[in-house]
Amino acid sequence: MLLLAEPITPFDWERLLWTADAPGTFLLEVVFRCVVTYLMLLATLRVTGRRGVRQLSIFELSIILALGSAAGDTMFYHDTPLLPVAIVFVVVSAMYWLFNRLTEWYPPFSDWLEGTPVLLIEEGRVNIKNLNNINLTQKELFGELRLQQIEHLGQVRRAYMEATGNLSAYFYAPEKALPGLPIWPERLAASQRRMEAAGSHACCKCGHVEELARGATAVCPVCKADEWVPVCDAKREA
Repeated sequence: MLLLAEPITPFDWERLLWTADAPGTFLLEVVFRCVVTYLMLLATLRVTGRRGVRQLSIFELSIILALGSAAGDTMFYHDTPLLPVAIVFVVVSAMYWLFNRLTEWYPPFSDWLEGTPVLLIEEGRVNIKNLNNINLTQKELFGELRLQQIEHLGQVRRAYMEATGNLSAYFYAPEKALPGLPIWPERLAASQRRMEAAGSHACCKCGHVEELARGATAVCPVCKADEWVPVCDAKREA
């Protein structure tokens, strides 16, 4: 039989609503804790980027995280009073409403908080600076492209990472596709620093294409990488 340190009186309203261990001014501290925690939560989501957000807005995700712990603790901890938790719900919901209104009233604030579409691929070449700015790796980018049946970067005219975390790609018409960097993992794994055969080669980092002679070595003029693979010129089938 489970022995409790002290007996619990069911439906003890004094215990349910408050605790004798805390003064009334503790409610002000609860408000302060809510504001600070919510701001920290938004800042964390802003820093970690948009990959984990996906279909949820940053506000929807933040309110789920902020209220989930408060609601869960209240459900099964007998020493968690209801009144502070009610204040948590009110304050977090009010901040959720306020931040949503601010994004409507001040578009620059919305762009800063939720982000704007980021150009990642332009004319078959990766924008390395933008890729690094949103904490996305080349491996993750190429994985997103493969989900859209893209075989090489020469098929992609432009690609954007949206504020939702989804990738939007615009393609060349099949007859206008450029030779480009193949994004199949096994092709990238066969990169070379000294060319085994003459022909068009693509930089393994940014996708820049150059004609290189057999036995030549080269440094990419765009991103300064030195690994290359033969280009792919396959046409994309819609």
